[in-house]
Amino acid sequence: MRAYSIDLRERVLMDWDAGLGTHAVARKYRVSPEWVRKLRHQRETTGDIAPRRGKTGPKPKLVEHAERITELVRQSPDATLQELRQKLGLEVSVVTLWRLLKKLGLVLKKSPARSGTGST
Repeated sequence: MRAYSIDLRERVLMDWDAGLGTHAVARKYRVSPEWVRKLRHQRETTGDIAPRRGKTGPKPKLVEHAERITELVRQSPDATLQELRQKLGLEVSVVTLWRLLKKLGLVLKKSPARSGTGST
């Protein structure tokens, strides 16, 4: 999905500034009323109407701990994810920790015993 052009953004804001309501502007330009509100808010808070770049949402919790995690994995390559999480002392899920290890290219040699494997 591509961002709306600066030209469209300017026209939307000009009509809104001229007194058209949010829903009327949205209908006229075939955009959502929520997008009109977000554009107005963006202009009010940043003074800019250009499309935002980059990822939005919460910042990754563990990126700042990557060096420490790498060192812990080197020291204890046979630790489980749960053991590694305990050593870190951070409140993150095992899945979050696993994703960072995968992103860093790190592998733990030991995995927890799985139930129901059906060995004969």
